[in-house]
Amino acid sequence: HRLTEQIAPDKIGLALTSADVRRIAGSGRKVALIGVENAYPIGEDLRRVKEFYDRGGRYMSLAHNGANQMSDSNTGERDGYMWKDGISPMGERVIAEMNRLGMMVDVSHPSRGSMLKAAQLSKAPIIASHSAVRALCDVPRNMDDEMLKALAKTGGVVQIVGFSSYIKTPKPDTAERTTALKALRERFTIPEPAPRQASGAPGSTRTMDDAVAALPAARRAEYDRALADINTRMPADPPATVKDYVNHIDYAVKLIGIDHVGISSDFDGGGGVDGFNSAAEAFNVTLELVRRGYTEQQIGKMWSGNLLRVWGQVEAVAKQDRKSTRLKSS
Repeated sequence: HRLTEQIAPDKIGLALTSADVRRIAGSGRKVALIGVENAYPIGEDLRRVKEFYDRGGRYMSLAHNGANQMSDSNTGERDGYMWKDGISPMGERVIAEMNRLGMMVDVSHPSRGSMLKAAQLSKAPIIASHSAVRALCDVPRNMDDEMLKALAKTGGVVQIVGFSSYIKTPKPDTAERTTALKALRERFTIPEPAPRQASGAPGSTRTMDDAVAALPAARRAEYDRALADINTRMPADPPATVKDYVNHIDYAVKLIGIDHVGISSDFDGGGGVDGFNSAAEAFNVTLELVRRGYTEQQIGKMWSGNLLRVWGQVEAVAKQDRKSTRLKSS
C-alpha cells in the first residue's frame, strides 16, 4: 500500500478488481496485486479471511510447503499427510468464505487430494497461480492430467510457472563432477549448498554464493577460473529452456484448452529458465509461442486474459452470493 499510495503512485497501482487491472495498465503504470500464499496465519479465526481481503488480498492458497490446520501440502508426498491428502473442516469453511468475498482459490502448493477437493467445493473457478505439467516433469508441485482437467471443469486457469526445476527434471551431477565441486569448495572454504527441497527444486545456494562474493578479488578470480575449468571438462546438465517451458504450455492447451492456460514466473532472483530468467526476457516466451502458431488473441489470453476472466467470474459469484443473502434476510 505504501508503494502504490505514497512512494510511486505515478508508476504503479494496486488492483482490487479485474477492472482495476485494465484501468491501471491503460494509464501506462505497472499493476500490483496482493496474494496470500499460505492460509496458516488465519489460525482458527474465519474472520481473518475478510481481514486479508480488506487489506487487498485477492487470491489465497490454503497451504504452502507443509501441511497446516487448513490443508495438506504437496510436501505430503514425502512427509505424510495430516488430512488424508485433503482439506480440513476449517479449510472447507475458508473456501466458502473466499467464494463469498470474491477471493480466488489458489491450488498451486496444496496436495493433489486437496486440490481435487477444492475443485469440488469451490462455487467459483479456481486458479493454480504457478504450477507446471507433471507428465513432463514429475515433481509434487506440478499437476497431473486429472488435476488439470478438474481445474478446467471449474472454469479455472493454470498459470504455467517459469521455474527450471518444475519444467525439466535435472539429471544429477556425475560422481566425478560432484567430487570436483566438493574439493573446490573445500579448497576455498565455501559452504555446501542446501539440500534439494521436497518439491524437487534445488536447495538454496545463497550462503554459498555470499561466501564466494566475499572472497578477495585475487582469490575470487582463482575460484572462477577453477570452476570454469570444471564446467568445461564436466558440464552440468543444462537448465530448462524457453522451448522446454512452452512444451508445458502446449501440453496443457492440448489437454484442457486455450481458455484454461496462462503464464507465470515465480521469479525471486530468476527462475533458472534459459531465455526466461527475468521479466526483461518475457518477450522470448511470446516469440516461441508465435513460432508454434499461436495467434495474437490466444497469446493475449495466456498472458493476462484468462486470469482476468476467472477473476471476473469469482467477483460475479461473490456478488450473486451477497444478493441471495440479502433476499433471504429480507
